[in-house]
Amino acid sequence: MNTRQVTQEYRMNQWMDVILQCRDSGQSVTSWCAENDINPKKYYYWLRKIRAAACKALPAINNEGSIVPLEIDETSLSIPKTSTHASKETAPADIVIRLGSAVLEIHNNASSTLIENTIRALNNVR
Repeated sequence: MNTRQVTQEYRMNQWMDVILQCRDSGQSVTSWCAENDINPKKYYYWLRKIRAAACKALPAINNEGSIVPLEIDETSLSIPKTSTHASKETAPADIVIRLGSAVLEIHNNASSTLIENTIRALNNVR
């Protein structure tokens, strides 16, 4: 490792310490920087550099095979029959999971197989 790399690594560690201290303080960036005599522009520069380094350190995402096969038996897809007197509105879900713009609603009458397969599929989503 050459001196340039060592210097850059040292700076990154210092910057990361500053950013962690700011975040752990519970204060806004502006007030924490003012209290610690740090220019907010420098703080955001350091944050940008650390984020860029973190992104470079991530392993490349292989999009091959990103579709997760989901095996669902026919009984797990059956919809319970409701009486003709039931309201036209659907009952609210017992569990609601929001992942970005996707919403997953699970009702108490969902089969354990369907819930298990859904959880397996969610474990493989990045």
